[in-house]
Amino acid sequence: MGSLAEDNLTAVLHGTNDLRMEQVPIPEPEDDQVLLRMATVGICGSDVHYWTHGRICHFVVEKPMILGHESSGIVVRCGKKVKNLKPGDRVAIEPGVPCRVCDDCKRGEYNLCKDVVFCATPPHNGNLSRFYCHAADFCYKLPDHVSFEEGSLLEPISVGVQACKRAGVTLGSRVLITGAGPIGLVNLLVAKAMGAAEVIMTDVVEHRLTFAKTIGADYTITVGKNATADDLAVEVEKKLGAMPDVSIDACGQESTISLCMNATRSGGTVCIIGHGPAEAKVPIVKAAVREVNIKGVFRYANCYPMALAMVASGKVPVKKLITHNFTIEKTLDAFETAKTGAGGAIKVMIHC
Repeated sequence: MGSLAEDNLTAVLHGTNDLRMEQVPIPEPEDDQVLLRMATVGICGSDVHYWTHGRICHFVVEKPMILGHESSGIVVRCGKKVKNLKPGDRVAIEPGVPCRVCDDCKRGEYNLCKDVVFCATPPHNGNLSRFYCHAADFCYKLPDHVSFEEGSLLEPISVGVQACKRAGVTLGSRVLITGAGPIGLVNLLVAKAMGAAEVIMTDVVEHRLTFAKTIGADYTITVGKNATADDLAVEVEKKLGAMPDVSIDACGQESTISLCMNATRSGGTVCIIGHGPAEAKVPIVKAAVREVNIKGVFRYANCYPMALAMVASGKVPVKKLITHNFTIEKTLDAFETAKTGAGGAIKVMIHC
């Protein structure tokens, strides 16, 4: 690689509030891997949470870990068994590589694989770096008209695809989404692309809801600190003119899960994406007697092809979510922006 071999600037998290930019050795691809020159990496809320708290649930940062998993790059070198890619290919990177042989993987539910190696989830490194190696079959070639930034955002879009598929969003669906952060917003885009007739969103931050309206939200509700789940459910039904068929919780808090359970029509579906407290007090019996289906969502499986097709067709204008861009040298500034939401930050993109 000539002069490129001298520079592999990388974002390494050493502990809570201790993120450092360091030079690390350029890795060699294994037989089934490709070496990638990284192009863009989006900052996810989980990256910020590991930085500020050192853990998410039972995933604890116990040794230095490279951050980053919303990513795209260019193939530089291929392992000897790689047949689907060649040097120069532009790719989006699906960050979770499963074992491929367990029962979960064989059922096609590889997001549930207990041995999955997922970028930037302890103890595994991410790819906020100049160079990175990844399994070739979990890299997806980008059409010429799809940008690296859009390729990076296939990761959060895939979360939306997983949720909307599990919830059964289809033509004519009425959808409630609680939380207008990046995951709530990609669910809005995906739900609309899958045929949702009306989407209503809730959040405590007014400017996020204002932004949501610019990308397709039909109705919004700003949640006050004294609002109850029962009152909000009534307001949702009043604005929609009916109870939603599907409710998607992108927050994971007791209050938002309770709202989804109370607001959803009898026989409808609630999908919980947000991961908050390990236990939550929610109106489960009230939902059960109305046969409300409650489903969990953990990452995604077999969603990248659909996410890519949605972006390539123009059905999901995900680039609208990018509000800030930084070079990799300015990674610390980028993380500070993502943490504080300065300047109305929605999605912060780092260019490697």
